[in-house]
Amino acid sequence: MGPITPLAFVLALLCAGVMGFAIQRGGTCTVAAVEEIVDQRSARRLLALAEASLWVTGGLLLARALDMLPAMPEGFALDRWTLAGGALLGLGAWVNRACVFGTVARLGSGEWSFALTPLGFYLGCLSVRPLFGTAPHHPLAGGSPVLASPAWAVLPFLVFAAWRLLAPLRRARTRRALAECLWSPHAATTVIGISFVLMLLVAGAWAYTEVLAELARGMAAGIGARTALLAALLLGAIWGGRGVRRLRGGTIAPAQGLRRLAGGWLMGWGSLLIPGGNDGLILVGMPLLWPYAWAAFGLMCLSIGAALLTSRHLPIPHMLRALRAARMKP
Repeated sequence: MGPITPLAFVLALLCAGVMGFAIQRGGTCTVAAVEEIVDQRSARRLLALAEASLWVTGGLLLARALDMLPAMPEGFALDRWTLAGGALLGLGAWVNRACVFGTVARLGSGEWSFALTPLGFYLGCLSVRPLFGTAPHHPLAGGSPVLASPAWAVLPFLVFAAWRLLAPLRRARTRRALAECLWSPHAATTVIGISFVLMLLVAGAWAYTEVLAELARGMAAGIGARTALLAALLLGAIWGGRGVRRLRGGTIAPAQGLRRLAGGWLMGWGSLLIPGGNDGLILVGMPLLWPYAWAAFGLMCLSIGAALLTSRHLPIPHMLRALRAARMKP
């Protein structure tokens, strides 16, 4: 993030807060999306995440048409590190019980044990190099196919955007019905995509996992502004939980704390090997149609699904309960 004007920075903070609010209200989470597929045979949440990427793509096309497109981050080649990182990212999200989006949503609901997930992520970023060495990330030779598309490509998006924005207004008869429709998982991810595009235009591409990774690497350039955006994101999520009385509070059990640390740690490893956390994949890599981002996110979802199915078929929980019962017997 380069230097920006105070007014632009205030706007970026506002966008980050709105994004956090939408993440919390919509319960945005890749783990929840995969659980919905496994348990309900429904892909609504996963399609909503894909739509967030679509909104970012359309926003980039519109910004290009208006000659407002900022410098975009580079893409990377798809290799074995990408695949390993995607698997670790999914495994970490399953252990944590939430992806990096879901962690923000759960923090906003007052589940304070999830405050340990970013700490675990940071520790994972610190330890990835001693364990895995330096993953050779090769930049893509060409640019994004989205940005190389013809100028008229923005027109179908404008039609789609008008339809998606007007549909809730037509369906909702009351203010309460409109609020419920607006903060459904599908609509909330639309708000996330739009907020991200606005923030991208005024402050550049940003993902909160990148802040933690840069802190771990000791990169100081723009870190203060990025950390402020992270704080705004979390405050927006907490405000969203407060507004609907979802704040739960309570103490943090040791087992919960260990799960959050371990899950964050694995996600930190995965994000540096890919490179990118699932927030960056969904909001930057996938909208730009970079193959490595789509492959990493797909493998993340498969890893979560495999871990869910495996854990439900293994008798480990029953064995643990039996051991506890045996210990309680005189």
